[in-house]
Amino acid sequence: MSQPASRISAVIAEDEPMLRAQLRTRLAQAWPELAIAAEAENGEQAIALCAKLEPEVAFLDIRMPVKNGLEVAQEIGDRCHVVFVTAYDEYAVTAFEQGAIDYVLKPVTAERMAKVVERLKQRLAGAPADLAAVLQQLAARDGSGPLRWIRASLGSSMRLIAVDDVVYFQAEDKYTRVVTADGDALIRKTIKELCSELDPEYFWQVHRATIVNLRAVARVDRDYRDQPLILLKGRPETLTVSRTFASLFKAM
Repeated sequence: MSQPASRISAVIAEDEPMLRAQLRTRLAQAWPELAIAAEAENGEQAIALCAKLEPEVAFLDIRMPVKNGLEVAQEIGDRCHVVFVTAYDEYAVTAFEQGAIDYVLKPVTAERMAKVVERLKQRLAGAPADLAAVLQQLAARDGSGPLRWIRASLGSSMRLIAVDDVVYFQAEDKYTRVVTADGDALIRKTIKELCSELDPEYFWQVHRATIVNLRAVARVDRDYRDQPLILLKGRPETLTVSRTFASLFKAM
């Protein structure tokens, strides 16, 4: 038998405070009886909280620091029902087709959350599913493809930016500026991290502080020192190519 609704508890694990608050709000709307036992900012905290509090449900962001959602699910999946919260549709589709893991896509809408809650209430009548096989498939995909979405701060709000829409990335103090044709936003990833996650066919590092999307390059000129200067589509500024990366543009 499933436990009374008033006794069902959950842990939320999401590293972005605003997205965590949005998830909490959507859950309160769709499932007011659910008790949010705790919130975690990274995977390690999530594992510790689940061990201590023994919630029936864990909402796990796939992309989290320290330990990601897949690693957390591997440790807690046999003790509670797992719901992945993700902006990456390829994870969600695979997991859902297997029928073992529930998911909700970002941005979390009321409609999406209502469907997840409905499925969860049915699943709570039984034991948590064996996640080993589907987690192995998801883990094999994690990192196998280039980054597709960026979660960025825009003032006091969060914004999901398609990587294809980014003109360039530029390091700025402790943050990296994500520049699109119609504005910019800030993320906490470093240029080095982005270099390892972006598709190298389209994103080239042209300076220690700059990565450019080749699809956003209008043309490449030369300055008085014969150093490449990148002119952009939809942006007035030019990007300087440092001597370290100038050889990339020899044929241009």
